[in-house]
Amino acid sequence: MKLSVIIVSYNVKHYLEQCLRSVFRSASGIDLEVFVVDNDSHDATPQYLHEQFSPELYPQLHVIANHVNVGYGKANNQALGESRGDYVLFLNPDTLLSDSCLPECLRFMEQHPEAGAVGVRMLRPDGSFAPESRRGLPTPFTAFCKFSGLSRLLPRSRVFGRYYMSYLDASEVCPIDVVSGAFMMVPRAVLSEVGGFDEDFFMYGEDIDLSYRILKSGRQNYYLPLPILHYKGESTEKTSYRYVYVFYEAMLIFFNKHYRHYGLLLSLPVKAAIFLFGTYAYFKQQFSKLGSRPHAWSSLPQHRYLFVGSAAMLEQARQLSKRWMLSADYVEGTELSLPEGHLASGFSEEDYRFVVYDMQSYTTDALLRIFDGRPSAHALIGTFYPDRHLMITNRNIFI
Repeated sequence: MKLSVIIVSYNVKHYLEQCLRSVFRSASGIDLEVFVVDNDSHDATPQYLHEQFSPELYPQLHVIANHVNVGYGKANNQALGESRGDYVLFLNPDTLLSDSCLPECLRFMEQHPEAGAVGVRMLRPDGSFAPESRRGLPTPFTAFCKFSGLSRLLPRSRVFGRYYMSYLDASEVCPIDVVSGAFMMVPRAVLSEVGGFDEDFFMYGEDIDLSYRILKSGRQNYYLPLPILHYKGESTEKTSYRYVYVFYEAMLIFFNKHYRHYGLLLSLPVKAAIFLFGTYAYFKQQFSKLGSRPHAWSSLPQHRYLFVGSAAMLEQARQLSKRWMLSADYVEGTELSLPEGHLASGFSEEDYRFVVYDMQSYTTDALLRIFDGRPSAHALIGTFYPDRHLMITNRNIFI
């Protein structure tokens, strides 16, 4: 078995379906197994997967249905113990892979035996580069630069910009410290030596901890400029107290595990800073939510959609727009007839909140190329699957 893909899912069945289909396309010709560990979703994810991916057609797909949410690290370790691949890919369900992603990653791994883990170029829903695609270790000084805003003010500095390693060229292969758990490929031999995820972390920090242990084993982690789409946390309510608490708790766990030797003189200020910034972030989010609530006399702005695809897809899009009362325009084209998509359509992107592509007329590679290379990151990416009558954005699912 060449590759094991492990995906932990929680209430994101449509994003998960899209992710799985992109995995199977990208893994064409690769000896593959896929494990989905569902952490007690309330949207009937296991049943949905059984309906969409029948065991007869997808014998390589294995679903582990937990009856409680055991956390990200423990769920990954569940599947890791059952997997058999020479390489293991830990993947988030809210990602969309290009067709060339998995073969290129495996090729790099085989050509670089010193590689401990590799990550890729993650794109945000607007097509812009996600800085968490590569990160430095959160040493006390690096964490201070992040919290204080120095890393944002001086992103090109190798001293102050180390948290996101933003001084590196995002278009080139680079050695990095931390690989994001949203897409982390690791040789099984490395995992056998350093172990899987530390289950003391519930939802955040596990990838930092594993990356650090890989570095301490003498291997090098790498960033590859292979684009994927990452919706980033569609199952997580970023404004909830639980999110803020778990995130900063993970930082404390990492500090206590790896920097305890700094002693009380440094550990107490660091812990106090983490607590203060966590409290500040929480109240800032709560006030932001309060201020964003519309008054009774105000109306919410209506998002506009631009659909790009075949005539048959556009007819479905018109019906969907009518059903959901969406304000939309339509551009007929395919990857062959309109390779630059909406950029060459004559429509101004600034007039739309979402640009939705026909995924039977455009490959994922073409979609990511169009959004990754455009001069401004304004409209958000949408995908439309005519065979499923399904539209996906980072905000909504339409069926």
